[in-house]
Parts: sequence; C-alpha cells; structure tokens
Amino acid sequence: MRKISACPDERLAGGQPLKTSTPKSGNQQLRIIAGEWRGRKLSFPAIEGLRPTPDRVRETLFNWIAAHIPGAKCLDLFTGSGALGLEALSRGAGQTTMIDLSAAATGQLQSNLQTLKATNANVIQADVQHWLSQQSNDQQYDLVFMDPPFRKDLAVSCCEKLESQGMLASRAMIYVETESELSMLQVPENWHLHREKKPDR
Repeated sequence: MRKISACPDERLAGGQPLKTSTPKSGNQQLRIIAGEWRGRKLSFPAIEGLRPTPDRVRETLFNWIAAHIPGAKCLDLFTGSGALGLEALSRGAGQTTMIDLSAAATGQLQSNLQTLKATNANVIQADVQHWLSQQSNDQQYDLVFMDPPFRKDLAVSCCEKLESQGMLASRAMIYVETESELSMLQVPENWHLHREKKPDR
C-alpha cells in the first residue's frame, strides 16, 4: 500500500505569496531545520519559478513522516534548491537521489553537498518525466518528494510513472505539493491519502 501526503500550497510566507520572478542579484538561502545539519544555511540560485518549500511547511511534513526517515531511500523530484532532500538526509535518511532539469540548481546542490561532506546523495540533471520513464524496479524508494512546477499538469503523470515503473517500496510514502486551486490530485488506485494540509492564509 502506498501512502500519499499532499500539500496544496501557494508558497505562503507571512501570509503573502512568495514572488517567483527572478531576483535582480545573487543567490538565495535556505535553512536546514533539524538533524545533523540543523541551522545550516545553504545557497541556491535565483531562478524564476524556483520556490523552496517554506520552513513551516517542511516542519509539518517532517513531523508527519518522522518515523519513516531513518535509513530511508529517498527520491526528490524537481528538487530545485534541494530543501526536502537535504532535510531528509540531515534527519537520518540513508540515501537520497535528487533530480532537476536546471544545470544551475543541480550544480549548486552538488556544491552544497560537498560543503556538508555528504556522501549519500546523488544529484542528476535531467528532465524528471524522461528520467522516470527510463527507470525500473531495480531501484525502489521508501520516500518520494515531488514539488513540480505549478499549473503544468506534471504531478499526475509523475505519480503514474512512479507506480508503473515499479519504483516504490511496498510501504512507500509520497509527498506531493500542488497549486492551491487543484481540488483533487488523481493518483494510482492503490495509493491512499495519509494526510493533507493547506497552509493558513
């Protein structure tokens, strides 16, 4: 049985949507909330549409899945800043694979992993849907984080590929962030909703 945690989210911070346009200068920063790297601040590139999961949303998510993290094999799709995959590693995940199409994002993530001296992460620059279609059940994941660009109809097809390619462990948990106006995410029939939350406005 697969369990899914969903978070319809417009990336709120302080009650207002975060701007997704490219800032005029420099990198931005994210903070690791807990675990081995608690409090560490890491840079990520200022790319249009790159929206790291806010601290309060990450904290809620990792409270939900805390018992499943130690030793878990994780997959972070559309990783962007790497906020979810890095948080999982900090909290004791066994291994994390991070996928993103952006060369700037994956390059910075590689640099951040070197700074953290993390040896149990794999960063891949690739189109997520194409990469998923090339996989098989040789690699199965316990936790999957999925934060696709909003309003591009990517979440449903990625969920289908995860299932059809046999990439999920028998009791895998999948976390998906979607745009707030999406009332229901269509997922494979054998997936069951574990929890969902819409951040307070």
